[in-house]
Amino acid sequence: MKKSAMPEGESAAQRIVARIQELDGWRGQTLAHVRALIHQADPGVVEEWKWSVPVWSHDGILCTGEAYKSAVKLTFPKGASLPDPAGLFNASLEGQVRRAIDFHEGDAIDEEAFKALIRAAAALNRS
Repeated sequence: MKKSAMPEGESAAQRIVARIQELDGWRGQTLAHVRALIHQADPGVVEEWKWSVPVWSHDGILCTGEAYKSAVKLTFPKGASLPDPAGLFNASLEGQVRRAIDFHEGDAIDEEAFKALIRAAAALNRS
C-alpha cells in the first residue's frame, strides 16, 4: 500500500500499521520494534500522522519515524537538549536543536537506553 493510497479517514494508528506493512522486511520490523518500545517507555504516548510519517507525542512531539532505503530514522525535535549517555544519537548531530537515530539493517537496539531517551523527551516536554 502506497502512502498516497491511505484513506484520509484512517486513524494515525491505522496509518502507522499500514506504513509498517508497506515497508515489509527489516525496515518494517525496525519501525514496528521502535514503536513498541515507545509505547513501553511512555504508555501515555499519542500517535499522530503528520508530514506523511508517524509522529509520537506526549505534551509535544517526542519523535518522528521516517523510512529510507538504507535506514529507519527517528528524529527528536528537541534531541540536543536530551541526555544521551548511551550515544544513541548518530544523525543530525550538527543541528542546534534536533537529533536523530539512524537504524540500519542488522543494528541491535539498546532497548533500555532507547526507552530512557523516550522518557526523557516526554519529561522535557512536560517541563
